[in-house]
Parts: sequence; C-alpha cells; structure tokens
Amino acid sequence: MNDVKTEKHDIELEYDFDEPPQKVWRAISIPEFRESWLPSDALADPEATSVTPGQEVRYRMRDNAPPFLESTVTFTVTPNASGGTSLRIIHKLTDARFDRMTDTAANNNGPLMLAA
Repeated sequence: MNDVKTEKHDIELEYDFDEPPQKVWRAISIPEFRESWLPSDALADPEATSVTPGQEVRYRMRDNAPPFLESTVTFTVTPNASGGTSLRIIHKLTDARFDRMTDTAANNNGPLMLAA
C-alpha cells in the first residue's frame, strides 16, 4: 500500500490485490457488495456521481457528525503487472465551509478556537 497525501485536504491511497480487476470493480460499484465496507449511510447519495465502467467510480460522502462536511471519494481500478489489480482511492474534501473555517481559525481565535 502506498499512502500519499496529494493536496492540503486530499488523501490518496493505493492498494494492490491478487484478485482480477473485474472482481474489484464489482466490490466497489455494485451497491449490495459495496454496502459491506462502504455503507450507504456514509454517503451523501447512494448513487455514484460519475462512472467509467470497469475503470472509475466516484461517490459523494457526508460526515455523520457535525459539521457534516461533504467530500468525494474516487476509486480507480487498473490491472497490475502480476495479473491482479491496483486500486487507487482519492478522498477529497469538497465542502467550501471547511475552507472558511480554517481561514478564520488561523491564529486569531476565530470560530474554531472558540468551539474547542
């Protein structure tokens, strides 16, 4: 597994599996299979926001605790050199409220400092 932080609030993870890409694709794209490891209640919408069949699927997520920030998680499936699958996961915080909260909290006792 490679764990790489991409941007200020993005996280990128990469995993290699022995299973073929078709099997990994089913696990991330079919709701009945996805539900066991990524439950619908963690999603802002149980339907994917974009799909490139067999290659990439993106979901909107929402925190289950205040301030209920929203993000997107993108799963990309590619075959690897050993005949298995490389799965890349990019989790990106997309909620504009987060930027406003961090901007006002930087060293000026803004709203986040008062809440702490």
